[in-house]
Amino acid sequence: MYTYFLNKADFTTEQKVLLQNDHFTAESFLYPSGIAALKISNAKGHMIILPFDGQIIWDVVFDGKSLTMDNMFSEPKRGNEIIDTYGCFAFHSGLLANGCPGPDDVHPLHGEFPTSAMDRSYLMFDETTMTIHSEFEYVKGFGHHYMAKPSVTMTAGTEEIGISLEVQNRSNYQKMPLQYMCHMNYAYVENGVMTENIPEDAFYLRTSVPGHVKPNDDWKAYMAKLEADKELISVLDRPELYDPEICFFTKNLTDYTDTAEFEMSYNGDRKFFIRFDTEEFPYATRWLLNNADQKVAAFALPGTSTPEGYLAAERAGTVIELEPGETRVFNVRTGIK
Repeated sequence: MYTYFLNKADFTTEQKVLLQNDHFTAESFLYPSGIAALKISNAKGHMIILPFDGQIIWDVVFDGKSLTMDNMFSEPKRGNEIIDTYGCFAFHSGLLANGCPGPDDVHPLHGEFPTSAMDRSYLMFDETTMTIHSEFEYVKGFGHHYMAKPSVTMTAGTEEIGISLEVQNRSNYQKMPLQYMCHMNYAYVENGVMTENIPEDAFYLRTSVPGHVKPNDDWKAYMAKLEADKELISVLDRPELYDPEICFFTKNLTDYTDTAEFEMSYNGDRKFFIRFDTEEFPYATRWLLNNADQKVAAFALPGTSTPEGYLAAERAGTVIELEPGETRVFNVRTGIK
């Protein structure tokens, strides 16, 4: 296994090959916005990572198709929170608080971590895998102190990636709240069919309305029907009704399976998939949106809680409390099968 430490001097407006072997190519470049990006390719496709900006996965392309939602951003932008650059395939949502803030919450949408400036980033690679690692130390006087280590792994000859996050509470005496969601914004697929290895009644409709959602009469009527019929949207055949967004939450997944697997068909027998350990992620969210600016079918967002903000998770008893020095690790596999 070899290690290559990334330097910001590696990134210029001209795309440059940093590393190459028989299975992988790693290229660096700068977007016009000034954000550093790393393109990692194998024989099946590529992914674009922002190594110093939250280790956001900006895009993933396999089978000649981008897996990323339609969005309004031509490139990643600088910002203090994720809505300033909401055009990516995936980001790390949390970590001290997660989701859409409720009326009494004080945290930003999806928490403080998504656009954090990483302290360092490096590549580890051999003949079978290439992984980009980043590290970020969060510390506030009279506040919390943690070390977060996100990573993304590509494997030779496959159409899938592994997304990981390690979080350690660095405080010497106080517990740390932890809410985390691996927020994957999959492309909307017309008439896509979504399936999973849990029963339909493990899902329920989100009836709370976040501050960024502006209901209209048609949407309200459709939501009322979904709630009355206890219907789960499993086929993307009513795009005109997925604006504003519609979300379904799962009950505790550990009651159903040790390993959750969710799929969405996109081209005949080809399927996007998301797989994770339910002990790490006891909950999942299905997020659907279709309008002229943004189209997304996030068929499964793994989380430690539902994404209704910190106080809702606290009331539900789903906020993790990391003991001083304690570490948690989260892993997701996703891509095409």
